[in-house]
Amino acid sequence: MPVPPPEGRGIDRLLAIMAQLRARGSGCPWDLEQSFATIAPYTIEEAYEVADAIARNDLTALRDELGDLLFQVVFHGRMAEELGAFGFQDIADQCADKMIRRHPHVFGDGAQIASAAEQTRAWEETKAAERAGRASLSHSALDGVAAALPALTRAVKIQNRAARVGFDWTEAAPILDKIEEEIGELRAELADGTRERIEDELGDLLFAVANLARRLDCDAEGALRQATAKFERRFRAMEAVAMAEARPLRDRDLDELESLWQAAKRQE
Repeated sequence: MPVPPPEGRGIDRLLAIMAQLRARGSGCPWDLEQSFATIAPYTIEEAYEVADAIARNDLTALRDELGDLLFQVVFHGRMAEELGAFGFQDIADQCADKMIRRHPHVFGDGAQIASAAEQTRAWEETKAAERAGRASLSHSALDGVAAALPALTRAVKIQNRAARVGFDWTEAAPILDKIEEEIGELRAELADGTRERIEDELGDLLFAVANLARRLDCDAEGALRQATAKFERRFRAMEAVAMAEARPLRDRDLDELESLWQAAKRQE
């Protein structure tokens, strides 16, 4: 028999709803079947939808997407609580403790920090000290970079970690030289290499480009998103012309497609 939804507002109401969804015998069959592993892809998806709402400057959508992301945290917290491991309150308390620990200049007697750049360095130093205190880790400078991050984001984070111990170029020029070197190696593999070797060299090229973005202080993920959006915008303009002329893109040769592409560029 259905039960009435919890009353009240805010996080307590959301926690009560989650508890009812996972209640044996009266909850939602789908929610009851889920595990950390099956929910993880939704958690990642919701984080991207938050980022998309921000990119579109859509505050109404942002409120909605932040709620969806919060629900993911509540969901994980509820499943952990059922296992007797931890609950939502433990998640919130640990997060609060971490924020206090990592902001001694605000909540303690730490040195004054005058800029965001200084705070970033102090934050990373505190994180490194925390990692060093965990006996289970190898104490590598690369520890703690999640393997599940998008490949481009993870590449930049790994490069940043290596840079902290001095393994880094100080200028963009040698990175450009490295990119040209990697292009040459990729060309050589394209001539007579195996698919595995081609993929390996392509990966090296992408890694070098990510390093260039980092050195130029550009957001690699953001730059690629902008480039993809630009391509999408221009391709849709080509499709619009093709539709107006009642002649699909697939019926045109490459020269005609290039002409449409250049026209779309000029329109911008």
